[in-house]
Amino acid sequence: MAIFRLQITPIVRGGGRQSSVGAAAYRAGERIRDDRTNEVYNHSRRKDVTHSEILLPGHLAGQNMDWALNRASLWNTVENAESRKNSRVAREVQVTLPFELAPERRLAMARSFSQEIADHYKVAVDLAVHDPRPSGDPRNFHAHLLLTTREVSAEGLGAKTGLDMHTKERVRLGLPNTSQEFTAIRERWATITNEALKEANLEARVDHRSLAEQGIDREPKPHIPFAAYKIERAGKYSEVAENIRADYNARVQARLEQQARQQTAFERGANNAPTHPQTQAENAPTLLKANSAPTPSQAQANKSAPQTLEDIRRQARENWLKMRAEQRSNSAEPPTASPAAAAAAAHAADARARPQVAASAHDANDQPHVALSARDAGDQPHTAADARATTTAARVATTGARQATTPSHSHNTPAPDDDHHP
Repeated sequence: MAIFRLQITPIVRGGGRQSSVGAAAYRAGERIRDDRTNEVYNHSRRKDVTHSEILLPGHLAGQNMDWALNRASLWNTVENAESRKNSRVAREVQVTLPFELAPERRLAMARSFSQEIADHYKVAVDLAVHDPRPSGDPRNFHAHLLLTTREVSAEGLGAKTGLDMHTKERVRLGLPNTSQEFTAIRERWATITNEALKEANLEARVDHRSLAEQGIDREPKPHIPFAAYKIERAGKYSEVAENIRADYNARVQARLEQQARQQTAFERGANNAPTHPQTQAENAPTLLKANSAPTPSQAQANKSAPQTLEDIRRQARENWLKMRAEQRSNSAEPPTASPAAAAAAAHAADARARPQVAASAHDANDQPHVALSARDAGDQPHTAADARATTTAARVATTGARQATTPSHSHNTPAPDDDHHP
């Protein structure tokens, strides 16, 4: 798996940061004196520097650029060109070279990239290629590109250019902002890397974009500083490394919890989403017939199917009448009760039972809609004349029903096989 890493870092005076002379000496593995501070930087004992070279813009080919091709002369000139104590004297671009490639191919990539930057921004690029250290990661082949912040010419250094150009000057020239410049550099290095991997017939590829931009939903792996890595490699405890890992684990846990909440909200939204009228009619619960009971699958479907308030009211009415009909069929009819009187008695008993239905609604399969609609369970049209005509017969039939009929179950307990008891 190829690794993509491109880091752009400014080299700034003050705040304990080294000068551009010291930075160049360290990366190239040389001994250089800083004429401004009279300090000597000696890194000539380094063994991991496999190549160092200064590349200049192509339009300066054929001109006398000896002062710029000499490392000590170039960076001392850079230091003398800046007068402020907090000046940005250089900028570094560090890239990881694919360990899958041969050494000569890695060097060709680094040189090609350095030349492109030198030509594009008209700066000098001090390139240094490093191999992995014996105590480090064996895949850590990388290159340092140390850029001047000013334009290089045969006469010396000019105005600030490239990534260090003033914002007003960039706007005046119609150049992209610094963030867009960074993105363009990262994209170009990813393209060079993938072209080299393809030429080597390797399937590995790199991507300069973030995980979110790639559509990958995971937390980026943490970066352990080299100093902390060395401490742990020696078998010691590194508080810095452990804190980084703890922060990473906390972010991963927070991401997992957020995903769980989003999944729950999505499922709730899917269950409560409004349906098309035609689809709703197709999914409406099938009303029970007077002489049939639902199969277990139908009962389950009726429970889960979406119901409107009118559906619940109508179904409650049908089930209640069915239950009363079963009670009457299981008991002997009073001899004095005519068919009209029996119907009136059923209607009167139904009217008396309605207030008790609301009290038992919480037992009817925990359906809150039933309690809301219990007062409307018998919304059949009755005229005042009909009510007066049946009052006397109802009283007679009810008295006989009380004496001859024993209820099969209490109004406060739902019937065992009645999933929609009101």
